[in-house]
Amino acid sequence: MQPTVNAEQIRNLIDLAGLLIDVAGVIVILSGAAVSTLIYLAGVARGSSSLTMYRKNVGRTLLLGLEFLVGGDVIRTVSVAHPEFMDVVVLALIVMIRTAMSWAMEVELDGRWPWLAWRSTTESLTTDASISTLTPEKPQDSGRLTQ
Repeated sequence: MQPTVNAEQIRNLIDLAGLLIDVAGVIVILSGAAVSTLIYLAGVARGSSSLTMYRKNVGRTLLLGLEFLVGGDVIRTVSVAHPEFMDVVVLALIVMIRTAMSWAMEVELDGRWPWLAWRSTTESLTTDASISTLTPEKPQDSGRLTQ
């Protein structure tokens, strides 16, 4: 006789997966903040601390943790056999709020909107190329006299 798996057991497994992803998000945030703090304090002890770098490290940790938390919310909402309209609305609001927080943190950390990341990469490549093409070369002596 083969064991059977019913829909309730599958929903429980999916709920557990959502909970584990939420826990992973919290662990990422807590451990990332702790490691960032230790790195900052080690820099303070050496006399080379950077508060800006500390804020960037903590901010990136928060962004990664938020991604996990959004994933857990999505999995738990999808696991409901027949999600009600209010469940979907609440999930949409949570995702919108967390996305806005992520964008705001990205602007705070990098000084640009997330969708403009390609521009800064392209501009730096263009700037590097234009610098090398605009650098005046030494005139070569052709041996001719010019008037």
